[in-house]
Amino acid sequence: MGKNRSRRDDNLRRQIAYLAARLMAEEGVADYGTAKQKAARQAGLVDASQLPDNREIEAALREFQDLYQNDRQPAELRHLREVAVKVMREFASFRPALVGAVLNGTANQFSEVSIQLFTDDPKALTLFLLNRRQRFETAERRVRIGDSWADLPLFHFEVDDAVVSLTVYSRDDERVAPRQRADAEGPARARLEEVEALLAA
Repeated sequence: MGKNRSRRDDNLRRQIAYLAARLMAEEGVADYGTAKQKAARQAGLVDASQLPDNREIEAALREFQDLYQNDRQPAELRHLREVAVKVMREFASFRPALVGAVLNGTANQFSEVSIQLFTDDPKALTLFLLNRRQRFETAERRVRIGDSWADLPLFHFEVDDAVVSLTVYSRDDERVAPRQRADAEGPARARLEEVEALLAA
C-alpha cells in the first residue's frame, strides 16, 4: 500500500513538473514558483508537500524543449545570449554578470536577459542610460544576499526585441557568491568572456 501511494505521489510530482514546464515553455510563465502553483491548480493538487522542486521543473523544462521546441528554442537562446553580450560590452564599466535562464540554457522567446551590475553609485547608471537616450523603466527587485534580503534598483529596457533587466548591486555584493542549488547545472553567474565562449561553442 505504501509503495503504491509513493508511486502515485511520484507520478503526480512528475505530472505537475511537466505541466509547469509547459507553462514556462509555451505561455511564458517565467518564475518556477508561479508555474508550480498554476500547474498544481490545473492538476487539482491541494497537498503542497507533493509539489516538485525547482530542480524537477527545470529537468522537465529541458526535456519539453528538447522534444517539442528543438526546432526553435536553440535559436531563441542564441539570440538572447547575443543580446547579453551586446549589453555586457556596453555596460562593461559596471562589471556586468549574466544570470538566469539565458545563462543556464532554458531561455526561450518569452525570457528576459537578466544581468547583474555592480556599482556604489546607482545614479551613475541612470545617467549612463540617459546619455545614451535609452528608454527604460525602473523598479525594485527583492533579492537574497548572503543571509539577508535587500530591495535593489532594477532597470528594464529592450534591445533587439529582447527585454533586458539590470539589477544593481553594490561593489561589496560582488564578492558574495549567488545562492544556487547544489545540483544546478553550470555557473550561477557568468562574465562577458564566459558568455562569449558559450556563443562560440
